[in-house]
Amino acid sequence: MSQQPSAAPAPTSAVATVSERHDWWRDAVIYQVYPRSFADSNGDGMGDLEGVRTRLPYLRDLGVDAVWLSPFYASPQADAGYDVADYRAVDPMFGTLLDADALIRDAHALGLRIIVDLVPNHSSDQYEWFKRALAEGPGSPSRDRYHFRPGKGKNGELPPNDWESIFGGPAWTRVTEPDGTPGEWYLHLFAPEQPDFNWEHPAVGDEFRSILRFWLDMGVDGFRIDVAHGMVKAEGLPDLGSHEQLKLLGNDVMPFFDQDGVHEIYRQWRRILDEYSGERIFVAEAWTPTVERTANYVRPDELHQAFNFQYLGTHWDAEELRTVIDRTLDAMRPVGAPATWVLSNHDVTRHATRFANPAGLGTQIRLAGDRALGLRRARAATLLMLALPGSAYVYQGEELGLPDVVDLPDEVRQDPAYFRGAGQDGFRDGCRVPIPWTREGSSYGFGDGGSWLPQPAGWGELSVEAQTGEPDSTLELYREALAVRRSTADLGAGDAVEWLRAPEGVVAFRRGDFVCVANTTGESVAVPAHGRVLLASGEITEAAGEAKVPADTTVWWTRA
Repeated sequence: MSQQPSAAPAPTSAVATVSERHDWWRDAVIYQVYPRSFADSNGDGMGDLEGVRTRLPYLRDLGVDAVWLSPFYASPQADAGYDVADYRAVDPMFGTLLDADALIRDAHALGLRIIVDLVPNHSSDQYEWFKRALAEGPGSPSRDRYHFRPGKGKNGELPPNDWESIFGGPAWTRVTEPDGTPGEWYLHLFAPEQPDFNWEHPAVGDEFRSILRFWLDMGVDGFRIDVAHGMVKAEGLPDLGSHEQLKLLGNDVMPFFDQDGVHEIYRQWRRILDEYSGERIFVAEAWTPTVERTANYVRPDELHQAFNFQYLGTHWDAEELRTVIDRTLDAMRPVGAPATWVLSNHDVTRHATRFANPAGLGTQIRLAGDRALGLRRARAATLLMLALPGSAYVYQGEELGLPDVVDLPDEVRQDPAYFRGAGQDGFRDGCRVPIPWTREGSSYGFGDGGSWLPQPAGWGELSVEAQTGEPDSTLELYREALAVRRSTADLGAGDAVEWLRAPEGVVAFRRGDFVCVANTTGESVAVPAHGRVLLASGEITEAAGEAKVPADTTVWWTRA
């Protein structure tokens, strides 16, 4: 399957559609593109912005509303672009600012919006500010823009506090001063190449307000904020007093995460965004202990959406799903924000593989599991997610039912956490393998020059080409589900569901004339037929007002 770049100017009607749809983000389906793994236009084995641009018609036809692009800024790529060296430039591996401009314009012409990643918690160690801070030495005003501290111990040989990096090891690195002596330490909650900004310094806020305006003036429709719960650290950078701190993440408010001071930053940013037409939005990546604390980020004068990581981490279990759905809707309702629902992204094992394994293994799994079971559950989970009130996120390739690539050779891995012993598992490369577009070719249509991570044998049978027009394929299921969602008045935006009585292990709810039933058990169940079947993730049978729903299957009905 091949699509050529669009050379036509943006039709006025399409641009109007993008700019005038009121509150579009409340029920949007947003597609995450990981640029290095989506499409390669120049055959260097690395995806790029021009590759994304050539595939925009595919995304339009899939039925999504917006495209979120993971970072494409100038970067040494120590953490796949989340170490930014220049926030106003495109890394040459991805193209140029002209390519970014063309992509935004073409997307708008097709009725798609563009959301870009923003990385405000930390910069690259190659960012001009940090290089200057190192060169100027202790006491330099440049060092105040980061967290430089003298070490503890007789000769300052110990880190300033006990904080641990998310990627493993201490969250501090000691520098060698310009005179060659061991000197101060700097804070990095992630890789040493990613020093944390000091958001108490006014220059940091000034810089990011300028960066926001730069990209808004380019025409982007919003920002996904990386580590939105970071940025502000507890006063005095106090010791946490425990080891294995990663196990505490998501359970407690940490002195370096989810501090209340972040909210004033977002109020300032919201005022900037509201100056621009077209309903631009902010989306928070905020890992918080509870969905109730997540709701703090989406109060009316702050951000528009926040990722629902509690839902992403929920097992394929009816009781757990009902609980997290209720808690999410209950938390978002008082602040008037839409709930968001997501099953996969670039940091976790694809849900087709997570659901192929027993519950309780976490969101990074190295086992292939039962492929058929995982795909069946993934398809069912997708229909359940798309039936819920609010906005949904789709990670590139999940519409193809792609599994994680769990057997990548050690020598090809590039996840920085893989090379640091005690941090995240470091197996995020498995969900980042370039996606297949065609049955054959050096990289199954990804590009003409191979791919930066090896694709598994048989990848072509999961390609867009192989699945297009196949009525039982996962790709056609997504296309139909998104079309039904868009055309069904009771789907999309909202803040509540009406739970229906159902057998144990079955999730069932009503939204107006629409009914969704998801069987999370390993056996077929009989439920009432709720009207006309709109869509099902598996084959169901109906007789005498009753429907037999197979194991791990979701059904949509309408009474209209």
